[in-house]
Amino acid sequence: MEVDLGADRWRVLRHVLRDRLGLAGAVLLVLVVAAAALAPLLAPHPPTQVHFETPFQQPRTVGFPLGTDDLGRDVLSRVLFGARASLQVGVLAVALSVVVGTALGLAAGYWRHLDAVVSRLTDLALAFPFLVLAVGLAAIRGASLSNAAIALGVAHVPQVVRVVRAETLRLKGADYVLAARTMDSSGARILATHVLPNALPAVVVQATVIMPAVVIGEALLSFLGLGVQPPSPSLGIMLSDAQQYIFRAPYAALFPGLAIVLICLAFNLLGDALRDALDPGGSR
Repeated sequence: MEVDLGADRWRVLRHVLRDRLGLAGAVLLVLVVAAAALAPLLAPHPPTQVHFETPFQQPRTVGFPLGTDDLGRDVLSRVLFGARASLQVGVLAVALSVVVGTALGLAAGYWRHLDAVVSRLTDLALAFPFLVLAVGLAAIRGASLSNAAIALGVAHVPQVVRVVRAETLRLKGADYVLAARTMDSSGARILATHVLPNALPAVVVQATVIMPAVVIGEALLSFLGLGVQPPSPSLGIMLSDAQQYIFRAPYAALFPGLAIVLICLAFNLLGDALRDALDPGGSR
């Protein structure tokens, strides 16, 4: 039986709203995204503005709610813009991995002669931890936000390929796919109209799994100097800078670290609720 995503939209929404953890994740994600999107309006100061006369101001100082770093830059402003950079990299990387991985997964699962090639390349890529692969790609392409997104997206393509390939292998034996074959529908048409819509729930769940890993990956690349470049703010750069004076100003590392935790927690909680809601077997 084919999945009608339009008809199931409200069922999924109701399930997420009834799931306390899923609802908490959705609310937290909305707040995080809103804060990042409205960073230019919410930030008390420009994120790169230095105040040499007020370094290491403690949190709750007048004019600096979360304190300042060694250069007197406002920590709150840098956290807001850093979260914005993390989400930008995350969206770009997830979009790249989903688009490329879905196309390859559909092809590998449906056409046997392509399966051997795609599967072997996927296994080869999965032999390397994704962060090692991402660091290598970022080092080759150079340090920038866009290159970090490409590196992290490419590193996660094999995960999407495996999920979509498995779904395609399961779905291509379904009655409605066999019926479409008897009507001489082309493979591309079958994949687009029958297989892909029914594989989308698994792709959506996989995207929510990849997003937290990408946010952590972006922070790591920036920490190593392979992601967003100073003076542009990044959560990873803030952590890298803060390690030099962790005992003098621990809050400078605490707040960007907390921002990473909240972003990842929001996607994980929402992802778990979506996985249960989109599970055809009804896990709950």
